[in-house]
Amino acid sequence: MDRNIRQLRTVPAGFTTRQDGDTPHITGYFAVFNSNYEIAPGMSESIAPGAFSRTLSNDIRALVNHDATLVLGRTKAGTLKLTEDERGLWGDVAINPNDGDAMNLYERVKRGDVDQCSFGFEIVNEETDFRPDGSIHWTITEVNLFEVSACTFPAYEATNISARERQRDALLARGLSAWKSTMKERISHGTEGFAAEKEA
Repeated sequence: MDRNIRQLRTVPAGFTTRQDGDTPHITGYFAVFNSNYEIAPGMSESIAPGAFSRTLSNDIRALVNHDATLVLGRTKAGTLKLTEDERGLWGDVAINPNDGDAMNLYERVKRGDVDQCSFGFEIVNEETDFRPDGSIHWTITEVNLFEVSACTFPAYEATNISARERQRDALLARGLSAWKSTMKERISHGTEGFAAEKEA
């Protein structure tokens, strides 16, 4: 995977709302560890525990539908708090009660109209697993996180799917090339052995 491609991934958030004095909060998991995300038929991913540990000190934003003009919170400002636990990446967004867009989202989450999220990141490290059924699974072990978003219709973007498809095709082509090279070597050694037997 091209490490410079910014990725988006989606999970059912199970957001909850709470009131802390005059400040409303939205809390929930923005990513869940060891849970398979199907990218496309035959391709899936999961996120390993600890994948976010090196990136949580970054300046990360909480957005609405990945819209950079609709900022709900920010780690640098202390209005977005992100932590890892045994389940995944948990976040708490302190909503500005004077921000109409933020309060609209808060009420939609409270009613259950919005209950999913995505996170935007770059892949730093991952592991690839070719499974017996012919599918490929990637385990993402480290990311560079930029933003988390509450989303109305979260989904994989076509560019992310295409990037994984290109990676799959390259891996399969590399595997086929290695297999052909091995077979040529075996045939060559077999021919040499046959010739030696004839001379004997």
